[in-house]
Amino acid sequence: MVPFAGWDMPVEYSGITAEHMAVRTRAGLFDVSHMGEIEIAGKDALAAVQRISSNDASRLAIGQAHYAGLLTPDGTFVDDMLVYRIGTSHFMLVVNASNATKDYAWISEHIKPAGEAACVDSSSRYALIGIQGPASLEVLRPLVNAPLDELKYYWFTHGEVANARALISRTGYTGEDGFEIFVPPNMAVRVWQALLQSGRAADVIPCGLGARDTLRLEASMRLHGQDIDASTSALEADLEWIVGWKKGDFIGRARLAEQKATGVTRKLVGFEMVDRGIARHGYPVVRGGTQIGVVTSGTQTPFLKKAIGMAYVPVDLAPPGTELTIDVRGRSTTARVVSMPFYKRATRA
Repeated sequence: MVPFAGWDMPVEYSGITAEHMAVRTRAGLFDVSHMGEIEIAGKDALAAVQRISSNDASRLAIGQAHYAGLLTPDGTFVDDMLVYRIGTSHFMLVVNASNATKDYAWISEHIKPAGEAACVDSSSRYALIGIQGPASLEVLRPLVNAPLDELKYYWFTHGEVANARALISRTGYTGEDGFEIFVPPNMAVRVWQALLQSGRAADVIPCGLGARDTLRLEASMRLHGQDIDASTSALEADLEWIVGWKKGDFIGRARLAEQKATGVTRKLVGFEMVDRGIARHGYPVVRGGTQIGVVTSGTQTPFLKKAIGMAYVPVDLAPPGTELTIDVRGRSTTARVVSMPFYKRATRA
């Protein structure tokens, strides 16, 4: 257990490798109640979300979610988030735990020009439990009174899980099929225990922060505070797909448009180690003895059984196949740029 953003959080239960493999091959259970939930509602709620989010929320149907950036005027990250459209004029933003208070203050201030919209920090109203992996549907289905089979990826529904009122979202941070279940905090233990019981036949096990990190890295999902932060823009992070260019103005758009026109000078890339060694967060990428980039995430992955990572490098080193030199504890090692994601699950029928 470790302290994290005011929470006491599990790094691992039975071991990071075992938990990682459970999610890739069966299913794993995550308590991610530390995540923050911020709701925006009112006549001008859509305009408010459009102003503070990089993505185009007007394209969301009720019951649909998408990934977006909460950006500064420089096009860099205050945070990243999931945006859920609860109703025509009601949205929920799921943000990172360590940023929730800061994000709420930022959002409250910056939606004011949008018109009639109220912002509420609803984090204390929700516990959040994730069931992730190919067996997730069969584990969750017996506990739910909603039609899960028809629920598409990045859509959500309302119902009950183990007789607890819930918002059930087909989302996750592992690269696998799975669900994230928002329930009242006083129902969390009941839902957690019901999922473990339902998952006994599939050997579902609890998973901690360690496996969550190795799983998301295999899936090339960015981690705020490492791969993206207030010094990295959405285009540098290779996340132009979350920029709603056609929706009109939003915070950060002007700067991103400048970068798009002139081109960025660095880019986040994925790499595999060629030499022995693991290139971890903060290790320098060097050329001719000079640091020219930095590793933002890196590990030895339990499923792929490779040493992989992500790093910011000059754009001339970004094409797949390019060799990088990374300083691993004073030793020059070779890595090769590869296309992301490193791991992509088979599409379900």
